[in-house]
Amino acid sequence: MKSILIIGTGHFGSHLCMNLSKLNNEIMIVDKREEQLEDLLPFVTSAKIGDCTNAKVLESLGISNFDLCVVCIGDSFQDNLEITSLLKDLGAKKVVSKANRDIHVKFLLRNGADKVIFPDRDIAQKLAVQFSSDNIFDCFHLSDEYAVYEITPFPEWIGKSVQALNFRSKYHLSIIGVRLEDETEFLPEASYVFKENERLIVIGRQEDMNRIISDRKHTRF
Repeated sequence: MKSILIIGTGHFGSHLCMNLSKLNNEIMIVDKREEQLEDLLPFVTSAKIGDCTNAKVLESLGISNFDLCVVCIGDSFQDNLEITSLLKDLGAKKVVSKANRDIHVKFLLRNGADKVIFPDRDIAQKLAVQFSSDNIFDCFHLSDEYAVYEITPFPEWIGKSVQALNFRSKYHLSIIGVRLEDETEFLPEASYVFKENERLIVIGRQEDMNRIISDRKHTRF
């Protein structure tokens, strides 16, 4: 359980608040608009109306007491930047800020953000991968280069072992788990035989997965 401050309760901030609450975190929310706070009161420990570009407002919150501060303001980049900088000046342990454009990311990182999230871009990347192949169920981007994918085995893999397919060398992906119904087997042996109705959890470079998707549209491998 963590103590988390969320500044800005628009669509993203509200959903973040509710999901963090389900994981039993202690949450405080702050927004300039009272109506934005009302629906979230059952999910939070405390709520406050205030303009966080005002340093005195932030000081009154006891910033150093929170494990994490999340700036979710999406309608004013200037406010987002100012609040991010003030949070660090006031001793915030960790600051995560929301960006709407690529150019915002470097400014936020230079002005106190420990991490920058880009929900619209991240969701678009994730959906693009899923929509490009019927075999990809889900994906999680670890960096600009690597991602974890949850995929269904290709038909030509069924009944063959990891070793027989020379999986790592051929596809440049590593299998870290196999999920069948509610059970997950981690780090399967080379002798593991692929089955229907299971999902593989693999990690690798995004360019390698993109290549596999592209190749399958033209030929079987």
